[in-house]
Formats: sequence, C-alpha cells, structure tokens
Amino acid sequence: MDLTPYLDTLRRDLAATAAPGGPEITRAADLLAGSLEPAARLCLLDALSDAADEITTQLSGADVEVRLRGRQAEFVVTETPPATAPAPQPPPVDSTGDVSRITLRLPDALKDAVERTAATEGVSVNAWLVRAVTGAVHGGQTGPPPPPTRRSGRRITGFAQA
Repeated sequence: MDLTPYLDTLRRDLAATAAPGGPEITRAADLLAGSLEPAARLCLLDALSDAADEITTQLSGADVEVRLRGRQAEFVVTETPPATAPAPQPPPVDSTGDVSRITLRLPDALKDAVERTAATEGVSVNAWLVRAVTGAVHGGQTGPPPPPTRRSGRRITGFAQA
C-alpha cells in the first residue's frame, strides 16, 4: 500500500488552507508540509498497525501484520494452526502440609539432565522434581505446563531506510 497519495492529499489540503493568507503563508505551509511528512507517514503506519491488530483479534486462525518495504506498507496474513486443547494440569501441591524427605538415586546423566531442565525453567531441582512427581501421580503429566502464548499489541517488522 503506497502511502504517498494520502500524504499528497494532506499537503494539498494544507496548501489550500494557507492560500487565502498570501504568498508568505503559502510558503510557510509548504515548508511545514515537508517537515511533517515523516511524522505523518509514521502516524499512518501506526494506524495501519492498530488496524492489523484489531483485524487479527476478529479473525480466528490468522494473524495480520503490517510490513514496511521501502516506502510501501503491505498487509501480510499468516494462517495459524488451530489451537489444541490444553494439557490437563496437575493439582497444585499443598505447600502448607508436612514435608517429608526422601533419598533419590539417579544415574549421573539423568541427574545432569534434570539440573539443566530445572535451570532452563528457572526453578530449583527440588521444585522441578515435585512438579514432575505430582504430574505423574495425578494424570500422567510429567513435564511443566506449556508456556502461555502471547500476542503483542503492536508489531512492526521490516527494513527502514532514511
């Protein structure tokens, strides 16, 4: 989508408004229009991005993005796979009850893998093991819950050239 016709219309409207004021006012309006063009272009891109976000919320199964190529803005529609039902979550662990201590013997390779996985998830090995055991006891889920999917409010991707 070429934004230039919209910016040209803005420039013409500003010149028409300034014309009754004489040549000095017309010249000032022309200089002002030239200075405002980058800001107006950015404002139009913001409006297009907001429109794409709103359209995305109304569609099921597609994301709409605005991409900038040179001075051209284009809408890109990407189909998203249908959402799968979330995995059942294990019941929360009662942290107010009594705590028991056990000794667990693991092969070194498995212990290292547990430590890496717990560190990756940002939890202690003990918390990771409690969650894994709770999941195994209540429904077979052994891993952590899947991370929530997020949709950014405004996203502009592409290449800008000054």
